[in-house]
Amino acid sequence: MKKLNFNINIKASAAKVWQVLWNDLTYRKWTSVFKEGSYAVSDWKEGSKILFLSPDGSGMYSIIEQSRPNEYMAFRHIGEIKNFEEQPLDETTKLWSGGLEAYTLKEENGITTLHTDLDAPQNFLDYFNDNFPKALALVKELAENPIVLTVEATVDATIQQIWEYWTEPKHIMNWNTASPDWFTPRAENDLRVGGQFSSRMEARDGSFGFDFGGTYTTVDHHKKIAYVMSDGRRVSIDFVKQDKDYKITESFDAEETNSLELQQDGWQAIMNSYKNYTESSTAKATS
Repeated sequence: MKKLNFNINIKASAAKVWQVLWNDLTYRKWTSVFKEGSYAVSDWKEGSKILFLSPDGSGMYSIIEQSRPNEYMAFRHIGEIKNFEEQPLDETTKLWSGGLEAYTLKEENGITTLHTDLDAPQNFLDYFNDNFPKALALVKELAENPIVLTVEATVDATIQQIWEYWTEPKHIMNWNTASPDWFTPRAENDLRVGGQFSSRMEARDGSFGFDFGGTYTTVDHHKKIAYVMSDGRRVSIDFVKQDKDYKITESFDAEETNSLELQQDGWQAIMNSYKNYTESSTAKATS
């Protein structure tokens, strides 16, 4: 095998680049250069197995040899997968089994240098020399732009009820929670372009709390709301009529601290809480 090296400078934090590299949503995007639909299955912990797969069940299995978040990730490749099953080593796979694939991130003055080392079989040199720069260019594009996540729900209520329950503080305090062990003791809302909103979210055991707020950039009555959060991230909410209900779609710029999956799950949980509260409250009002 021959060792290949690839480098790219990315105008983003190392945390953001790390997020793009290894979170499922963005991993699928940049690895599509190698094969459309590529994905990985792992708990992403050092020492764990990782399966690199394509939709037809082909790929390879490896070990995460080292993982230092936001700094270094290394895979030791072992063998081939066919039809979603690990294959015993044969004469062909023995030629590349044990090869290393490593990613090093170094951040300085807001620029992260991503350095990749790859042990490549001779018959794959042209393939990797052609495709790895394209894949890293996608990593750069994803990391230098906001990652937008989306949650949604269909709500069985009138648009007047949906809008009222979404925007009025007395209702917000009842549904603005991702789990029963949290609550919103205070909410304020100045619903107009340039107006601000704020809500206080706290753990019921008093262990933690934070303020969530922003400034409205769009208020299209019964149709659309958009705002900028206090940290500069953007959010938009669309209310769309369907046959018998309304679909609410909320898109938001992801932050860099928590995984994309954790963020999406949290926002979806709050959306589900809104749906349940609105439908149960409006049903009681008409019963």
